Amino acid sequence: MTKDPGQPKMKHELGLLDGTMLVAGSMIGSGIFIVAADIVRNVGSAGWLIAIWLITGFMTLTAALSYGELSGMFPKAGGQYVYLKEAYNKLIAFLYGWSFFAVIQTGTIAAVGVAFSKFTAYIIHPFSEDNILLNLGFIKISAAQVVSIIVIVLLTFINTRGVKSGKWIQTTFTLTKLLSLFGLIGFGFLAFKGDIWTANWANAWDLHNLNKDGTITQLTLGTALGAIAAAMVGSIFSSDAWNSVTFVAGEMKNPKRDVALSMMLGTIIVTLIYVLANVVYTGVLSLHDISVADKDRVAVAASHVIFGNVGTYIIAVMIMISTFGCNNGLILSGARVYYTMAKDGVFFKRTGTLNKAAVPEFGLWIQAAMASVLCLSGRYGDLLDMISLVVVIFYVLTIIGIYILRAKMPNAERPYKAFGYPVLPAIYILMGIAFCILLLIYKSTYSIFGLGIVLIGIPIYFISQRNVKNEDEAVIDS
Repeated sequence: MTKDPGQPKMKHELGLLDGTMLVAGSMIGSGIFIVAADIVRNVGSAGWLIAIWLITGFMTLTAALSYGELSGMFPKAGGQYVYLKEAYNKLIAFLYGWSFFAVIQTGTIAAVGVAFSKFTAYIIHPFSEDNILLNLGFIKISAAQVVSIIVIVLLTFINTRGVKSGKWIQTTFTLTKLLSLFGLIGFGFLAFKGDIWTANWANAWDLHNLNKDGTITQLTLGTALGAIAAAMVGSIFSSDAWNSVTFVAGEMKNPKRDVALSMMLGTIIVTLIYVLANVVYTGVLSLHDISVADKDRVAVAASHVIFGNVGTYIIAVMIMISTFGCNNGLILSGARVYYTMAKDGVFFKRTGTLNKAAVPEFGLWIQAAMASVLCLSGRYGDLLDMISLVVVIFYVLTIIGIYILRAKMPNAERPYKAFGYPVLPAIYILMGIAFCILLLIYKSTYSIFGLGIVLIGIPIYFISQRNVKNEDEAVIDS
């Protein structure tokens, strides 16, 4: 089959800084400003709050260093979808791509969009989730949901104009929020309150549930493990999208080198920021105040202590910038997976074409549509539960793929090799499996729903393959 000479090709316009900003910008969205409240309610102590972020940071960095080997071997658009196809088969790769479209990427875009509207409403009250615009009985549509959808549509439109437009927004907004976060952390340390710090860290490793009414629920060994897993839902969501740069490898100037470096640098920067920000929270707010923060807006409560009344508006604007830039990165990178799937004949054929600006416009718009539907749930926590299980399952499968590819392709070029192989990747696999099992036991409702979405992809795959076969036979007959 000959290529259409008139078909646009992806442009190699992204460098190491762009890749690092894409990783950091996609990772830092809404979670760091919100999820500390839920973590504290689950584990009940300052030591375990920080430990949750350190455990997640270790897992994220280990996975990023492992993915460096895969990105060097397959430096093309599609990222994790490509790695799974090469290590396993098209079915496993399709299940990832289907889950990516149905819940992982679109669910993350929706959750970040919901968070954007939540903080916009802090400044512009009519945009609140409490302002119901339409009540149909089975579903209520609020002003916050409408704002979320408008932002997703706007960013999608900008990204259809070409990768340069998305790159400019990503780099500018990410640098802005990195500087803002370091500013918050710096001023936060200066505002430390000795009595609060001492009280928070007096029993730093006492693991228990801290209820909103101030009461404490002691945990058994089994429920303690469940509490840790439940707490990690927020931190894993906040640290996700570190692999977003692998999806745009086809548009990197030097993908064999810069994709791996971007993941490593981005995850190190973000992990450092996350740990320091939570240390600041424990230095200016009591654990009770963290757990009962209004609508879980912990960063707003901390900023009120650090900067006074004006600080709450400063942080709200900062979070709006953060979530806006985060969603831009997610939207920019996500459509490249659908593009690669379409080229393999397992997704909508139109998704495999590029517009005049050399970007997969149709993929961008169907991604926006799915994310907008998920926005209508309006429930940030439920989206997190649904996403976290599915995303970790496929991270585990992908890292197992490193061992498989070492056996299948021992002589393949590997510009980078997985750091600490075979020990560190194995540790991630064990931690990831344990997290998924505990999540299915202790946060089963939306976790099982997310798993169900993955399994729905099996019949969809075989139906799509039958259709492709019928089309091929029709071409031969004609």
